[in-house]
Amino acid sequence: MGVSLWPLDPRVTFLNHGSFGSCPRPVLEYQQTLRDRLERQPVQFFVRDLEALLDEARSALAAFVGADARDVVFVPNATAGVNTALRSLRLRANDELLVTDHEYNACRNALDFVAARARARVVVARVPFPLLHADQVTEAVLRRVSAKTRLALLDHVTSQTGLVLPIEQLVRELADRGVDTLVDGAHAPGMVPLNLRRLGATWYTGNCHKWLCAPKGAAFLHVRRDRQAEVRPLIISHGANSPRADRSRFLIEFDWTGTGDPSAFLSVPKAIEVVGALVPGGWPAIRRRNRQLALAARRVLCRRLGVPLPCPDSMIGALAAVPLPDALRETPPTSPLYLDPLQDRLLARHGIEVPVIPWPAPPKRLLRISAQLYNSLPQYERLAHALKKELA
Repeated sequence: MGVSLWPLDPRVTFLNHGSFGSCPRPVLEYQQTLRDRLERQPVQFFVRDLEALLDEARSALAAFVGADARDVVFVPNATAGVNTALRSLRLRANDELLVTDHEYNACRNALDFVAARARARVVVARVPFPLLHADQVTEAVLRRVSAKTRLALLDHVTSQTGLVLPIEQLVRELADRGVDTLVDGAHAPGMVPLNLRRLGATWYTGNCHKWLCAPKGAAFLHVRRDRQAEVRPLIISHGANSPRADRSRFLIEFDWTGTGDPSAFLSVPKAIEVVGALVPGGWPAIRRRNRQLALAARRVLCRRLGVPLPCPDSMIGALAAVPLPDALRETPPTSPLYLDPLQDRLLARHGIEVPVIPWPAPPKRLLRISAQLYNSLPQYERLAHALKKELA
């Protein structure tokens, strides 16, 4: 689990797996063998071999997330999955689309886009943070449901605040009210146990290149069987008028949207296998280990910063956010993602890469830590010491 397995810069204490984590060398090597195979005979690979290879990878992924392989398609990332579901909706003017104020900015932008185009309305449920219990999330969401609510876009694990939301209860309660659910599970696969059959969300999208440690550009969209006829890929291609009747239109359209590099998708089973073998007990043990490390790390940080734990342990997976003192002045962002000057200083002066996130809006901000197999508690103790110096 050290430098030989993870191609991370040994000079950097990398505590940001949740944004762009590292992929183990054996998985990257496997991906390269796929690319070599593709380039040796591209027509053979794309025209004759790819469909069966995708089916094999899809089956392994579906088994991991508790789904039927016929209900799963590959997409480049969870943002693409959210966009796909939203842009397949047939909205009417004055329909309401429900979302929390913790939703990932890119996906909130997609929601705003489709709402504006249809003259629908985005309704925001304000979820407190810090908070005392998960019921506050459920209450905040259900309070904003109306007779016009068509869809709720919900994080499974919130990106900015690192909360594991009570998604099973939310999906169930919303279904009882006739509301479809689109779950943005970007961080969930590999972090929390998944059983998408039991969950029953209308749409569920998740990244494989985060906690599963697959190569970048591997994610999936799961669509409930009764809604697959409505969902079209973002790119309409040959499958739209294919005469084939041996497999679903859903798979035919999504499996070929044009020439690209499918090696990240095809490497997902290898990532599940390689990472799962790193800890005795496999993936359940990995999830437990990472969660315990995240909990211990946030205790260290909260103690050093003199702040109370901002949410109960039961709402933490392998991400955790800790409130920081307000920024002294608003600094224009240098990236469309995030980049607080404190984040730059932590890297430049202490060799620590960790995100400082403006939330809910500047000057308010959070420090968000991730816990992955290549991390250890002394790294977070080093972070706590560096923060104390930088915030003094």
